[in-house]
Amino acid sequence: MRVDHVGFAAGPEGLQETARSLAARLGVRVVDGGPHPRFGTRNVVLPLSLGCYVEVVEVLDHPVADKALFGRAVRERTEQGGGWFAWAVLVEDLPAYAARLGETAEEGVRRRPDGVELRWHQIGAPALSEEPQLPLLIEWDGPPTQHPSAISSAGGARLAGLTIAGQRDRVRGWLGLPPDFTADRIDFTWLDVVGSPRSTGLRSVRFETPRGTVEI
Repeated sequence: MRVDHVGFAAGPEGLQETARSLAARLGVRVVDGGPHPRFGTRNVVLPLSLGCYVEVVEVLDHPVADKALFGRAVRERTEQGGGWFAWAVLVEDLPAYAARLGETAEEGVRRRPDGVELRWHQIGAPALSEEPQLPLLIEWDGPPTQHPSAISSAGGARLAGLTIAGQRDRVRGWLGLPPDFTADRIDFTWLDVVGSPRSTGLRSVRFETPRGTVEI
């Protein structure tokens, strides 16, 4: 189990400009991703080291975007000006997580501009709107060489820390971790939240780059 990626909804300037601005701050390349036909979105990838990446997403002008939970979450965040809206954890044996949590895994697919088709399964899309402190749980199909972080050189930037408004114990329970579990590669900072679980979620992300620490 490890953090797989963090999701950033494009702002009013659009997908490419949002991605270029983030990439310039991190010193990494922008890699075109492709559309998510089942979610009504499309993405751009900013590969990082250690198997992580930033996913910059925009919603498409397509009816499926209003039906898919992922597409609706992206649209909502973009209408708020854009920004962090999700984080995802890579797990093994996703069906076991789905059974324990009472969730149904959904299949994702996108075709890269080079023709390579990527497939994965995930659970947790309802939480993107209802309780966004909870990460998506994802399991990739295909070889590791097709993982989005392996598309190009990451330039030495790595994901170093997440600041999340929410409850640490609630997230540990979702992940099936013991109460005293602590992460060893990424620092987690928890901000207390008063009110609805809908007000929880990812607030900022810290990166270590060759140029120094960058927090977005």
